[in-house]
Amino acid sequence: MFWLVENEKQFSDLYQSDYKEAYIEVIPYSYEIHPVKTNISLVYLRPLKSKKGYILPINHNETMSLNNDYIVDLIGKYDKLYVWGKKEFLHFYLHKNIDDLSLLSPSYEMEDTRAHNFLNQQNPNNPEINKIIPVVKHYETCEKNYDNLKQYIGKQINTFYNNKMPLVFNAIERNGLQVDPNLFKKYFNQDLGNTVYTQYNYRTTTTRPSNRFGGINFAALNKENGTRKTFIPKNNKLVEIDISAYHPTLASSLIHYSFNDRDIHASFAKMYGVDYKKSKELTFKQLYGGVFDQYKHLEFFQKIQSFIDELWNNFQTKGFIECPISKYKFEKEKLEDMRPQKLFNYLLQNLETATNVIILWDIIKILKNKQTKLVLYTYDAFLLDFDITERDILEQILDVFKKHKLKTKITHGISYDF
Repeated sequence: MFWLVENEKQFSDLYQSDYKEAYIEVIPYSYEIHPVKTNISLVYLRPLKSKKGYILPINHNETMSLNNDYIVDLIGKYDKLYVWGKKEFLHFYLHKNIDDLSLLSPSYEMEDTRAHNFLNQQNPNNPEINKIIPVVKHYETCEKNYDNLKQYIGKQINTFYNNKMPLVFNAIERNGLQVDPNLFKKYFNQDLGNTVYTQYNYRTTTTRPSNRFGGINFAALNKENGTRKTFIPKNNKLVEIDISAYHPTLASSLIHYSFNDRDIHASFAKMYGVDYKKSKELTFKQLYGGVFDQYKHLEFFQKIQSFIDELWNNFQTKGFIECPISKYKFEKEKLEDMRPQKLFNYLLQNLETATNVIILWDIIKILKNKQTKLVLYTYDAFLLDFDITERDILEQILDVFKKHKLKTKITHGISYDF
């Protein structure tokens, strides 16, 4: 069978094959357009037992077009799919059993050709650039990607990151953020209509996700210059739930230290003999930079230091540490310039991310078929586009945080400029 499958007879031959597992790659109109807003040009399918892959065209200038419903049906026949970037793939197709190879090769860069580079340079900002790049060149890159990534197929993948992370962040991305187009043009010099979309990347060293798309860092929006006024509710108002003293709370859970339901920063202020604001600063510096000599006698920091010492010993003797909840492993051979405090920081950020994913999972279930949407997540803050007719939902969501023994505060307004 030829590698280009563009008519019903060719498709029928592929459909009738008894392949059970495949590597699959989606080629959208453009990689520069958010997956929510673009369409599919081509699909590359490489059955594992086949000697070659196949291009299934949906909309390309050089080919006939297959009905996408046929491809959905074909994908559904496979017992298992392998992709590089499950979260991204789920914007286009659903499947019950997908392994995300990017979890084993987070720094991998997808192949391209001279034709890709030349046509991209000649057609900057073309929202349908992949439709004019020769289909044979797309096939060439996909074949190379498969050859490079096949070494990871069948290897053990972290189930938490494979099964929960992609679904959670895909769901948030789909919701988008409503904007005032005039203010968006003013602050970001772009015209993207009434809705912009976030893009989370958890293929980072600590697995703490970044959130950047289209030149906008959604994880670090300026709080001082009015930028946040750009983001407005599609419903009635924006509601943000912030977790108070998040990292000290997580750290105390690791060392089994209890603040007896008191305000953590107020408790530290009393220990230090300083005011509340200074207390927050001192605690943050010591959790991330090491305990100051004058506070090493405090029980909390004695336990923190003992935990760090034991963590470092395990890292040195076993060659890795396994994080709670996510079961993610920080491996010695894959990390550079590690020190005891730095390793603890990595663990803390991973625990934060894993806890948040569980919280996000529960919130998304609560909001299913509701008008209220979860539109942004930033480490210790969760932003809702809130429908005021669904007031009971807020209590249900707050109960999720209480289940994890987390204290929260709520801010709200008619824009994100709280």
